[in-house]
Amino acid sequence: MATRQTSSSGKPKSPRIQVVLPEDLCLRLTALAEQESRTVSNMAKVLIQQGVQRLEQGEAASAPTAAAPLQSPTDRLRSALEAQQPRRLRGAPRRVRLYRPNGPGV
Repeated sequence: MATRQTSSSGKPKSPRIQVVLPEDLCLRLTALAEQESRTVSNMAKVLIQQGVQRLEQGEAASAPTAAAPLQSPTDRLRSALEAQQPRRLRGAPRRVRLYRPNGPGV
């Protein structure tokens, strides 16, 4: 059963569980977390949420006509960015001037 802790402010924290993973699965989870710039704990939470949603929607058994699999917000953003057409910058590049708060004679 998940344990619920209380923070120093008195507000209840989210329930916590403990999971034991085989070493190879833990390494794969760590690699996925690094790719997504997440903590291992957060990556596990996201993957569990996606798995639970799929099971609740019955997607595994009755979805031969499903349009697209569930995607994380990161995957949706990546897909949207990849779908955009590249744009050229207008005009010549401008020189960047260094701001010196004490003036140019310092």
